[in-house]
Amino acid sequence: MRTARSLTANPSDAEDLLQTALAKTYVQWERIADQRALDGYVRRALVNTRTSQWRKRRVDEYAVEELPEPEPLPQPDPAEVQAVRETMWQAVRRLPARQRAMVVLRYYEDLSEARTAELLGVSVGTVKSAVSRALAKLREDAALAAVVDARLADEEADEEQDGGEERRGGGGRLAAAAGAGAGSLAA
Repeated sequence: MRTARSLTANPSDAEDLLQTALAKTYVQWERIADQRALDGYVRRALVNTRTSQWRKRRVDEYAVEELPEPEPLPQPDPAEVQAVRETMWQAVRRLPARQRAMVVLRYYEDLSEARTAELLGVSVGTVKSAVSRALAKLREDAALAAVVDARLADEEADEEQDGGEERRGGGGRLAAAAGAGAGSLAA
């Protein structure tokens, strides 16, 4: 009964759950080879029955006159976005040719490591290590860091004006820059 009580909030529901689990155990009594494991079998029946009840529960939907619409997030300035994209592309162009090719295929063309390795005629491990070194160089690129830091400072200033609400995740400078300009390298 304690297990059933811990699975439900209501004592009546716990009694019903236990009764259902015991009924299921009784039906399968002949299949239980080790009678010493009966407690574990009943506990598993309790959990499985409760899980089934939870999955079958009815979700009520209510009609309302007006749908709640979230406030749209402020869009970044297109000029700033383009500046980040251009700086990102320049940073990528400063990479050695092999690393640049791997970064473009992996992140801008969205190819898998295996497909990138196949296209370039190298091993998957080579792609992984070269891309890792390239990303480290991009993280250390001073021009890219300056543009991204300026953009993040602008976003923080905007957040303070909007009441200090946090609107972005903790992906770091490179993630913020990549989000602003990843799709434009092909242009």
